[in-house]
Amino acid sequence: MRKCLLITAALLASLPAGGAAAAWQPNRPIEFVVTSAPGGGTDNFARVVQAIITKYKMVEQPIVVVNKGGGSGAEGFVYAKTQAKDPYKLTFGTNNAYLLPYVAKLGYKPAELTPVATLAVDEFLVWVNGASPYKDVKSYIEAVKAKPGVFKASGSQSKDTDHILTSMIEDATGTKFIYVPFQGGNATAVQLAGGHVDSNVNNPNENVGHWKAGTVRPLCVFSPTRLPGTAKVADDKAWSDIPTCREAGIPIDQFQMPRTVWLPPGVPADAVTFYADILEKVTKTPEWKEWTERNLQTPRFLAGKAFTDFIAEDDAKNRKVLEAQGWMVK
Repeated sequence: MRKCLLITAALLASLPAGGAAAAWQPNRPIEFVVTSAPGGGTDNFARVVQAIITKYKMVEQPIVVVNKGGGSGAEGFVYAKTQAKDPYKLTFGTNNAYLLPYVAKLGYKPAELTPVATLAVDEFLVWVNGASPYKDVKSYIEAVKAKPGVFKASGSQSKDTDHILTSMIEDATGTKFIYVPFQGGNATAVQLAGGHVDSNVNNPNENVGHWKAGTVRPLCVFSPTRLPGTAKVADDKAWSDIPTCREAGIPIDQFQMPRTVWLPPGVPADAVTFYADILEKVTKTPEWKEWTERNLQTPRFLAGKAFTDFIAEDDAKNRKVLEAQGWMVK
């Protein structure tokens, strides 16, 4: 009898928490909430993840992508807050999830979102118009310094990632730009290609088409090492031919933006684990490798404590700039 009891106890101990109940699995359609307009970087990010999950049948339920990009993405995060305890609503964003509430009074707080994972980080470059006389970032910065408040630097949104980086450039080089915000990186690229602004700090994917067309030119990348890729892209140059901004004359070692995924508040912990595991599987597929290489994104999967530690570090770095610029809402 005692032996039977011991065997029974051992079998029970081997079951998942909650007795015989299996780990959490979705049993109805999943919604991918995108905090950008269709065609934007976050939209492309969510849709490639959806395509990979569907191709490899990583989940049995269908996935629907819904765009809620109003208010620089705040619409999507407010929506996530209102879906408390619903593990069927994954929100795709960037570091805007925790930076937006610093610069605007919104209907959510970052602590009300449940972090799931980051899958990659975007790299940033200084770009000028293709007809610009500036062939390197040093000569461009010297020209801007000689005429403060004359050169127009554009970016995606105001008081957001591009604006923060532009402010960091000003502080590091003693320059002063006129910052001109547009609705998304694609619009920013078009404005630079058309000669309506003097520079932007877009990521590779948003400007590469215009570079190939000869209407924009990259000057440097905000990375401690040069970008990979030796195949010629344009101007008889490869991505690896572009110098880092540090070696080219701007004393900023690195600036990156994470591609992040969130759940509403109060969802089951095993649902968070389920999605983190699925997203990690996504990053190990050849399709993900091809997508990140094509878009010059740096693969970087983080979940759990590693992700929350990253958030804390990135939040502190960006908050420092927001405070220095007086952009914090009161």
